[in-house]
Amino acid sequence: MGVIEFIQDPQVTLALVSVAVTFLVIIVSSAKQKKIALQPEVYAPFRLQEKVELSHDTRMFRFALQSPKHVLGLPIGQHVSMKFVDADGKIVTRSYTPTSSDINLGHVDFVIKVYRPNEHPNFPDGGKMSMHLERLKIGDTVDMRGPKGNLTYLGAGNFSIRRRDDRQVRKLGMMAGGTGITPMLQVISAIMREGSTGLVEMSLIFANKSEDDILLRDMIEKLAASNPNFKFHYTLDTAPEGWTHSQGFINKEMVEKHMPPPGADTLILMCGPPPMLKFACVPALEALGFSEDMHFSF
Repeated sequence: MGVIEFIQDPQVTLALVSVAVTFLVIIVSSAKQKKIALQPEVYAPFRLQEKVELSHDTRMFRFALQSPKHVLGLPIGQHVSMKFVDADGKIVTRSYTPTSSDINLGHVDFVIKVYRPNEHPNFPDGGKMSMHLERLKIGDTVDMRGPKGNLTYLGAGNFSIRRRDDRQVRKLGMMAGGTGITPMLQVISAIMREGSTGLVEMSLIFANKSEDDILLRDMIEKLAASNPNFKFHYTLDTAPEGWTHSQGFINKEMVEKHMPPPGADTLILMCGPPPMLKFACVPALEALGFSEDMHFSF
């Protein structure tokens, strides 16, 4: 029997169809069985699996999920709330965006800056949550819940803002300060992972105190090297000799040069210290004619 006659045999055709249907059922069943670690209303304990020192004051904290098959269950653009009870019995909560995503099974990663006492004028006693995380030992737990947030990246350049305003974005600008880079990298990575960089042009201004403070610099520059539709620019409070990027606060000229122009298909995302957003980023956008619906602050 030839190959064509073999395929045309009704019994063979039925068997092939049966195999295909079985395969599809397995795929669908597997997708339905995806286990979600987060709960929106209830805090659950997550065990510290690994802690990596990225700089003198920044750590990568990896927490294990409930099983190796669990995903965190966090939409792109959303964040989680962490909670602990301090020595005075007070509940301390903070929100963080992971650097990992739901393609990572069994764990979630956070890059967090540790604010120690007397190191930052805004935190004379240190950052309560970051100091607590710094003191955790491998195997200790911290409570988390989520998702939280008013922005979700839906894919293919589509954003949902405050669950009522869906936007088709072709030009995405991002301005970040310090650890405010984490939600930006989450969105950038998602756009690149799904292959939508042909649809969305991305640009980033990343502000830091010094060159040593540039978080996840290798990741940013590797992402830019891998895709010409993603451009980045740094600005530092204190720049070293020979520095080729900017120095000083984000201003109108910097935004005009490195961010996309105002438009119906433009969205500017911002995340960083509140004074940076209030006194630098937003005034620069307003001076350039950006309307309120063209920018969003995490």
